[in-house]
Amino acid sequence: MAVEVLMPKFGLTMHEGTIQRFFKEPGALIRAGEPLYEVETEKVLYEVEAPASGTLAVTLFGPDQTVECGRVVAVIAEPGEDAGALAARYRGSIENSGPPENGQRGPLASAMSVSPPPSRERRAISPIARKLAGELGVDLDRVVGTGPGGRITREDVERAPRSGSAPGSFKESSGARSEVAQPASPSAQTGPPGAAQTIPFRGMRKTIADRMLQSLHQSAQLTISSEADVTAAVELRSRLKRDFDLSYTDLIIHAASRALLRHPRVNSRLTANGIELLTAVNVGIAVALDDGLIVPVIREASKKSLREIAAESSALSAKAHAGQLKMEDVIGGTFTISNLGTYAIDAFTPILNPGETAILGVGRIVEKPAIYAGEIARRSMMTLSLSFDHRVVDGAPAAAFLQTIVEIVNFGDR
Repeated sequence: MAVEVLMPKFGLTMHEGTIQRFFKEPGALIRAGEPLYEVETEKVLYEVEAPASGTLAVTLFGPDQTVECGRVVAVIAEPGEDAGALAARYRGSIENSGPPENGQRGPLASAMSVSPPPSRERRAISPIARKLAGELGVDLDRVVGTGPGGRITREDVERAPRSGSAPGSFKESSGARSEVAQPASPSAQTGPPGAAQTIPFRGMRKTIADRMLQSLHQSAQLTISSEADVTAAVELRSRLKRDFDLSYTDLIIHAASRALLRHPRVNSRLTANGIELLTAVNVGIAVALDDGLIVPVIREASKKSLREIAAESSALSAKAHAGQLKMEDVIGGTFTISNLGTYAIDAFTPILNPGETAILGVGRIVEKPAIYAGEIARRSMMTLSLSFDHRVVDGAPAAAFLQTIVEIVNFGDR
């Protein structure tokens, strides 16, 4: 019998996904486990595999359409079934379901126009680059990707010639496109000269906004800050960097994961049944991207050595910037760390990820005079800011947790 392909639900906070493209046209054969379509969720770009082998009878939604989790997006006809009849039946059911909301192009129109032909090769393209290319009229087949593995980035699209652009805007040099005239940014081209510029509020930006507003509305958030003497940590990093690549964020991840074991209330989740103390310590790392923020997760961080944490955080950060994170890389976090120290920020108020009890903000390290061992000395100081849900944790235990982090950063897990 026919197999319905549904919009998956990858996590508790996912309610919808935006289809980017189908890899197969209706009428094409497909095998179970083969990538069928690409969906952009609130966190990652993900390839959804075919749940069964057969013939792709119909696709019910087209590119850039947002679909609720659990809805049918395509139908696969198994061997012996009439794919044409299935397509007509499902298209009819969509048509009878009424007009699309908000005046948007409905799924029937997408189905009748048939999925766009697949590209000659499956190229790596960041979601924002794909959207920007559509807005600027850039042919992605003519764009040279400069990202990891030839991935096309936003910058590649901005540098690329647009359809209808004047000849000579770009020239070829030694087989690579070299820029002569830099095109204006997309926001600079909206409206007449002097008019207000409008940036589309959608995709990852809108998802972040919705989640942060939800977080503030559904929890009692409070932030406490502490200036910590991290001179010993600076010296430790200087020594260890001779053996492996190590960042200050890695040191904080290592310390926070072990502090969470001593303060389990901070590593918890408020549910309808009460406060659930979580057994796994999964630390999320906030990574800033061109089109928003994403939080890959180091699982069981409390069981990993500093070297292992450093290697994994580096790999996750690289995957995030390359747009290669998988859903399993970004779900299941129990505590988050956001480091703005590289932007010369001392202290800030991080907002909780929905479902978590606390998030740690890390500021820059500043060398300044401080009292040490009863004398004025030159010390390396860092400000740590802990936001927490006051429904779950009170101020005193939250402060004790923050103090434990500082102790472990400087003196090890003892």
